[in-house]
Amino acid sequence: MPGIALIGTQWGDEGKGKITDLLAGDVDVVVRCTGGDNAGHTLVVGGETYKLRLTPSGILYPNVTPVIGNGVVINPRVLLEEIDGLTARGVDTSRLHISGNAHLVMPYHLELDKLTERFLGKHSLGTTKKGIGPTYADKAMRVGVRVQDLYDPKIFRQKVDAALKDKNQVLTRVYGRLPIDVDEVCDEYLGYADRIVGMVGDTSLLVHEALAAGHRVLFEGAQGTLLDLDHGTYPYVTSSNPIASGICTGAGVGPRALDEIVGITKAYVTRVGTGPFPTELFDEVGEEIGRIGMEFGTVTGRKRRCGWFDAVLLRYATRLNSLTSIALTKLDVLSHFDTVRICVAYEHAGKRLEEVPFHQSDIHHVQPVYEDMPGWSCDISDVTLYADLPAAAQAYVERLETLAGIPVGIVGVGPGRPQTLIRGGGRPVRAGEVA
Repeated sequence: MPGIALIGTQWGDEGKGKITDLLAGDVDVVVRCTGGDNAGHTLVVGGETYKLRLTPSGILYPNVTPVIGNGVVINPRVLLEEIDGLTARGVDTSRLHISGNAHLVMPYHLELDKLTERFLGKHSLGTTKKGIGPTYADKAMRVGVRVQDLYDPKIFRQKVDAALKDKNQVLTRVYGRLPIDVDEVCDEYLGYADRIVGMVGDTSLLVHEALAAGHRVLFEGAQGTLLDLDHGTYPYVTSSNPIASGICTGAGVGPRALDEIVGITKAYVTRVGTGPFPTELFDEVGEEIGRIGMEFGTVTGRKRRCGWFDAVLLRYATRLNSLTSIALTKLDVLSHFDTVRICVAYEHAGKRLEEVPFHQSDIHHVQPVYEDMPGWSCDISDVTLYADLPAAAQAYVERLETLAGIPVGIVGVGPGRPQTLIRGGGRPVRAGEVA
């Protein structure tokens, strides 16, 4: 039975949470595979808004087993705050499973992340200052602390003590900060252990057994393709691999576990923080898109930069992730414009580029080549069937489909669950289906 992966195709914030929530009603397991509490999902369910940072979106379904995989980095304080908040709203969180191999975001990671960004000044990377980068760095350096270490206090203390011998030198001698006390860190973190002990285990085995038993497993992406550590707009990227291949590593499954790979893409483009953005708008149109789309970061509240749709980036994401279909979100936001634009290529140094340029310097200087399409200039948020969309809106969707070379199976016309159109009908969708 299929494993379905949901992947962001832009710089994150594409609406993955809503699509995960939509499909979660038809699956048995939902797995979060990468990132940390720097990557939030906003869901609107039954008129209520949920902002999730670490727990998989499937936790809102009582029939779903939600899993935090080994590729996620976990701040246990944030996780427990989120669990408590969900419990207070009547959501059963006892079904949550947490990989014992997931790494912990420690207090010194948070401190170093903030100080490094401040030290870089105008050259800062625009991180969320959640300690994600330093945590992944320690993981790669093989000096990280994992969830399973909480259950051996002796090993936990040894690891924290060894880490702080190095980190405190940096904090005190480089940044002039006070050292972090090992006893305080150990007391705080070991205090979290009892609260999550029943949730911790071998999630790789759990997911494997679910797939082997014929259950449907949804792999929930975080962030987006252009933030990938290896393939994104480096260095303005995250510290993990939020692409399809990263899901395999972050969940502990092989590539054949992914039967369908759905790319989530907004009907326009946004990004938070610094870095190149070829179609960014600096005029009133960009401001209007941001206002109508309520483009503010789920985790940080930062205003997102906005621009027209970039089909060059979508082709890149399609190739990189082996996408099988697209879920297009926030089409309703474009209803307010008489003309909508699509970047179909770039121009640089007198040459037309159909693909993302290889050299990092070039992406900063390309000029978008636009194709203009007529807008539909009417509210589509109450439309319930794709066939009932205005002809101009359908033409826009189908043009994006042609440019990507894969079908658009889902179209979002608003933030709520019912505001989702399935190409070919209104029954519950299976990812990738199209009329």
